[in-house]
Amino acid sequence: MADILENVKEYYSKTLTTKADLKAGVCCCSEDSIPKGIKAILAEIAPEIQERFYGCGSPLPPYLEGKTVLDLGCGSGRDVYIASKLVGASGRVIGVDMTPEQIAVARKYQDYHRDKFGYRQSNVEFYEGYIEDLASLGIADGSVDVVISNCVINLSPAKELVFQEAYRVLRPGGELYFSDVFADRRVPEELTTDPVLRGECLGGALYVEDFRRLLTRVGWPDFRYMSNCSIALEDAEIIAKVGMVNYSSRTVRAFKLDILEDICEDYGQVAYYLGTIPGYPHYFDLDDHHRFFTGQPMLVCGNTGGMVQETRFGSAFKVLGDHSIHYGAFDCSGGGASAAGSDCSSGGCC
Repeated sequence: MADILENVKEYYSKTLTTKADLKAGVCCCSEDSIPKGIKAILAEIAPEIQERFYGCGSPLPPYLEGKTVLDLGCGSGRDVYIASKLVGASGRVIGVDMTPEQIAVARKYQDYHRDKFGYRQSNVEFYEGYIEDLASLGIADGSVDVVISNCVINLSPAKELVFQEAYRVLRPGGELYFSDVFADRRVPEELTTDPVLRGECLGGALYVEDFRRLLTRVGWPDFRYMSNCSIALEDAEIIAKVGMVNYSSRTVRAFKLDILEDICEDYGQVAYYLGTIPGYPHYFDLDDHHRFFTGQPMLVCGNTGGMVQETRFGSAFKVLGDHSIHYGAFDCSGGGASAAGSDCSSGGCC
């Protein structure tokens, strides 16, 4: 574990100086995947921070005003500062990274972004440390509303510890929302410690089914995919080593809820989206297969009902029914009585 962490630290402090140094093109975020509101904030982020951005998605969910957000593996702080604008002056954002050079760049621009966003004082703080051990940084149990991460968890040699720590620091109803690289099979053991493959987010990529099993052990028997796109490898040397693996970049959403079950169960619940989440007046996507249209009723399983009722989204939804009567497994075929239909065909759902 120590050797892998040191190799990754060296890769992101010495080998990479800007995102142009990446070989595989994995740790990059397509402009098409960035929501319009986030793009507007990006224009206010310091150029040096953007040049040292190595993420593979845009893991910044909506409805963050006044919340506490924790970024695991924040690097030079791009997503921390975007979140800083989203949470507002009354919110708080914490960034954690193990690479001193990256943290130094992030801290360098605290006053810059405070002034840019018009805050009286900065609402961000950065810690140099390991995402596998947030307790040593003083981040308390149940102190965070949303945990985000952008193409970093794959780098960790102890991923279960990372997810355990994320679960620990989240408040009840809190959310883990992250983007990362995944594999369609287990990466051969001898390639997981290759410094280049590891640094390029390929050597440590989780096999999707092992990821599902891991989250279940930690406390998330149901999670949802927000997006899933294939990654095309381009570097000849990298293809020669690991070209047999199919990689994808995925954004994942998981809520810390006691009611979650390992399959979708039917309690006869109906959910209505009220159209009140800023920027989403007409519909809201809970995941890649649940789109709630404003005012339109949708039959939901118990897990989905909890995700929109027992979280920060609760004020934006009306859910009829509870868990007092059970009707068996939820029909995920989309052929039920729901006015909007219901499709639970991907992610941890069904």
